[in-house]
Amino acid sequence: MTAGIEIAFEDNESKGRYFYRAPGGPEAEMTFSRAGAALLIIDHTDVPDAYRGQGIGVMMVARAVEDARAAGKRILPLCPFAAAQFRKHPEWADVLQG
Repeated sequence: MTAGIEIAFEDNESKGRYFYRAPGGPEAEMTFSRAGAALLIIDHTDVPDAYRGQGIGVMMVARAVEDARAAGKRILPLCPFAAAQFRKHPEWADVLQG
């Protein structure tokens, strides 16, 4: 992961998001919905061109994986980007909802 980049988190019970914004820059975000108490559905990822190639999208998915592990939850990646990241990271299989 890139030093100095911190992925933030917002949650409003049924939905939430992970996001990043450089000072004065655009916002990158990955949104999710909850399906019951133990499942997060990643439904959208948007990384502005200003952040392309910096790994911001991967960092948002990785943060969701870390949080899911810590909370004993699973993730269903409906977003094509998040689904592709799960395919590239078999070490995340423990939280993947097939």
